[in-house]
Amino acid sequence: MADFMSILASNYLTVGSNVTFSKTKYVAVDPKAYQGSWTGKYGDGTAFSVQISNVDGYKAKVKYQSGSTTQFGQVLIKDSAFRIGDSKFVLASSGTAVMSTVVTDPATGSTTLKRAYATQG
Repeated sequence: MADFMSILASNYLTVGSNVTFSKTKYVAVDPKAYQGSWTGKYGDGTAFSVQISNVDGYKAKVKYQSGSTTQFGQVLIKDSAFRIGDSKFVLASSGTAVMSTVVTDPATGSTTLKRAYATQG
């Protein structure tokens, strides 16, 4: 039992030392830069939309939809980005964002990263 605990402790320290944390604080964002309807298409032709509303400070309500997937949530915006489910929204410039989504194949368990530009409309 003692050997098990020492292995666990040494691996915990190893894994923990590889983790990095953002040192920036949450700050209020310009609601106009985020709020509204965003649309785009991934490289495989799958369309997606992101509805962002109620932007207040660094918080917002988000609806993400792509194919049969629909996700709702309240998000925290930090460093011009937020996450909803397996997707990450990053504001690139006024009216343009990058949407990245990790898709897991249920049969094999393999993951694929889909990335596309979204435009505010």
